[in-house]
Amino acid sequence: MISSLYSLLFFTGWTILLVLFVAGFRTVQVLAGKKKSNEFPAWVQHGSDLYWRLHRAHINCIESLPVFAVLVLTSAYLGFQAPLFDSLAMIVCGGRVLQTSAHLSGGGEWNVNVRFTGFLIQYASFAYMLVILLRSML
Repeated sequence: MISSLYSLLFFTGWTILLVLFVAGFRTVQVLAGKKKSNEFPAWVQHGSDLYWRLHRAHINCIESLPVFAVLVLTSAYLGFQAPLFDSLAMIVCGGRVLQTSAHLSGGGEWNVNVRFTGFLIQYASFAYMLVILLRSML
């Protein structure tokens, strides 16, 4: 298995971990009688600030995962392997962890700047991975 597939599995696992924390929070709230199961409306902040940041970090993962999956799975389908492509896939994971960590650490200006840096790292890597794939297909 090429390392970009491992990176995709890591990213997927990270996304699953975040949703398990979100689901755990909601489950505790319902079982404790603090909320009803239908009292978690989409796009309306509910719960603590940390919970809401966790929720948003998970949504951010969900938004990026399809882009990453298409790139890595296309590469695997084509049988394309390149050390630079694999390195960029690992960099994507680092950018994702950075973005999530900054998201969870707070909403101050510094946190937002670090979070945006993680976002840029991912999408610059996605763009470079796309260029590499397109060049390999020519």
